[in-house]
Amino acid sequence: MTLFEAVGGEPTFRKLVDEFYAGVAADPLLRPMYPEEDLGPAADRLALFLIQYWGGPNTYSAQRGHPRLRMRHAPYRIGAAERDAWLLHMRRAVDRLDLPPEIATALWDYLERAAYFMVNAMEDPAGPA
Repeated sequence: MTLFEAVGGEPTFRKLVDEFYAGVAADPLLRPMYPEEDLGPAADRLALFLIQYWGGPNTYSAQRGHPRLRMRHAPYRIGAAERDAWLLHMRRAVDRLDLPPEIATALWDYLERAAYFMVNAMEDPAGPA
């Protein structure tokens, strides 16, 4: 059984993403990274990506090709603050799913690794100017 099946399939991933974007919508650091007026298209892309990654249909690749996550996020400055804000909203979203601990841990471990992988900007050791 895939994690996709174990969590209840697409509805669970849609809920995860909806909960996540509810936090992003009000986040002054992250919201500017989503230039679309409506967060719906971004939410759909993330849901389809996670569904595919965890063993569901390959709709994401069929629509968008290879994920190329770092390339797609390259136009945005992602430093430690952005990573941590993303993780904060995602942690809340994962917790709201009320998954069995071993499944929640597997999902969270991936999301945390992905967030660290997406960092593309180093912090200035001297601090803000």
